[in-house]
Amino acid sequence: MTNADETAARHGNGKTGHRAGYGRTAVVVHWLIAVSIFFLFASSWWMLALPLPSDVFTYREFPFQLHKNVGITLVVLLGLLLYVRTRHRPPALPLQPWMKRVATLDHVALYVLILAACVSGYLSSSYSGWGTTLWWVVELPNWGYENEELNVLFSDIHLWTCWALLAVAAVHISGAVYHAFRDDGIVRRMLRV
Repeated sequence: MTNADETAARHGNGKTGHRAGYGRTAVVVHWLIAVSIFFLFASSWWMLALPLPSDVFTYREFPFQLHKNVGITLVVLLGLLLYVRTRHRPPALPLQPWMKRVATLDHVALYVLILAACVSGYLSSSYSGWGTTLWWVVELPNWGYENEELNVLFSDIHLWTCWALLAVAAVHISGAVYHAFRDDGIVRRMLRV
């Protein structure tokens, strides 16, 4: 590969006018997902430190509803991202085969863990007896009934999938930092809008 080919791969193919990066929708949804995940982790640590609800302490309901709303919206964003990525694939950048495998495994793990964390959180909430109103407008069905054992089971699944998601996200971010320092054009693909 010549220097001109490498530059074209990094910054878009100058001969055809195509960009080497993701489309605007994929970039925006990627960053909305990233911010949502950060918010969900931060809000979970904060809201679990609040006193348990009672007749006196009713303010705990708002942060839990907000956390559930962002989580449910995250599933919708993930579905949109998967749709966009399958319909509008950016040109592949030259990577070593092992890097392509690691990147694919990382993305699949992220998507599976995001879905598992969100679904297990929703099911835990359903079995807790607390309903969910999506953005305080749409009352969502309770897929369960008040059952402490199932609430604890799905809560534990939620906890462990969230920790696994945090670990895989750290690998993902580490890969982005690695590619940013290499200046190989991969990070630039997700920064363009």
